[in-house]
Amino acid sequence: MEITTWLTELITKLNGIVWGPLMLILILGTGFVLMIGLRLMPILKLGYGFQMLWRGREQGQKEQGDISSFNALMTSLSATIGTGNIAGVATAIFLGGPGALFWMWMTALVGMATKYAEAVLAVHFRETDANGNKVGGPMYYIKNGLSSRFAWLGTAFAIFGALAGFGIGNTIQANSVADVLFSKLEVPHAVTGIVIAILVALVLIGGIKRIAEVAGKLVPLMAVSYVFAGLAVLGMHADKIPAAFDLIFTYAFTPIAATGGFAGAAVWAAIRFGVARGVFSNEAGLGSAPIAHAAAMTDNPVRQGTVAMIGTFIDTIIICSITGLVIIVSGAWTSGETGATLSSMAFESALPGIGGYVVTIGLSVFAFTTILGWSVYGEKCVEYLFGVKSIVPFRVLWITAIPLGAMANLSFIWLVADTLNALMAIPNLIALLLLSPVVFKLTKDYFADK
Repeated sequence: MEITTWLTELITKLNGIVWGPLMLILILGTGFVLMIGLRLMPILKLGYGFQMLWRGREQGQKEQGDISSFNALMTSLSATIGTGNIAGVATAIFLGGPGALFWMWMTALVGMATKYAEAVLAVHFRETDANGNKVGGPMYYIKNGLSSRFAWLGTAFAIFGALAGFGIGNTIQANSVADVLFSKLEVPHAVTGIVIAILVALVLIGGIKRIAEVAGKLVPLMAVSYVFAGLAVLGMHADKIPAAFDLIFTYAFTPIAATGGFAGAAVWAAIRFGVARGVFSNEAGLGSAPIAHAAAMTDNPVRQGTVAMIGTFIDTIIICSITGLVIIVSGAWTSGETGATLSSMAFESALPGIGGYVVTIGLSVFAFTTILGWSVYGEKCVEYLFGVKSIVPFRVLWITAIPLGAMANLSFIWLVADTLNALMAIPNLIALLLLSPVVFKLTKDYFADK
């Protein structure tokens, strides 16, 4: 027991360091440097990104890759749109107050530049594996873009990514669904875990192409449904929306006193939890999304980059904002509740008898697709370390972990996974800064031709 306590304390201290001020400055700073270097292109060319996304639904046979540009983004979004959009936003507001939502937005705006750069480098430096599939991501652009003395950074990223996936992208997701289904419908944890494992196994058999096909249908459906439910709530509280924005902008820069069940929060808490939960939600800078984008059928890295940056906009500026605004306009943020319970309470208060189910179903589908999306990331990290022969054993382990996660007490796993997530970001952010001249040149040449 003493060893467990000691280990928990050690990882808690490490977590405080890796998610401390330096990490938040590194994430925001990298995004800011890239945004300035790109001359605000991700914001100015947002419309062009949506145009490329629409055009990328079907791709010509001439272009190399395994999945369409559209499905590459949907695979990436399947991993990013998850518990962070429902429980993560609620936690940020519970710990940092309404001002945390402002800092989530700031993270997303610079995060668009980060996500763009990640995808550009992933496609530019991708390889073809022994099975004939396109593979890429931070480990490959570190290996192929930087000198050999940086190779260890690629290996470190792959190790952190493979391990983090079992926490953040697997057991924690299964546990979130099991908890919410048990509290709402009294479905036993074990039943939820086994059902999810069977469904994931059926999809994983087909590899990234099957995952991308499922994501390409499920992600738009669930995102649009959730957005419409959120807009319905906001429509019912339309008179409170201006006051909600006033709270968000005011408490982004001034401390907020305790009110109702809300304990009060300093400005630093709004910044810290807004940025940390924003990154957790959209994953800009973590280096996970470019692994999916590397498989896209595209003849130009920049074109895929413009599609990738849309992911951060959809995830945080649209979906997280709707969750946050619903929590604020409903008044639920002062209740003292946190996580998915707070989001559920906010929807339920506006849509009695329906709202709670919106969150329950949304969380379940979001978590299921997150498990699929992260299986791609974990698999490619393991393949980088051990070769294609490791793919089948990895899939077996991945499926086995789901029911275990659904039934376990995951406070320790959550802590470890959250720490590994931050450790993934460090080698990736270093590579992005060192390879930023490549991104700037490719972007300048592409738009000069236009």
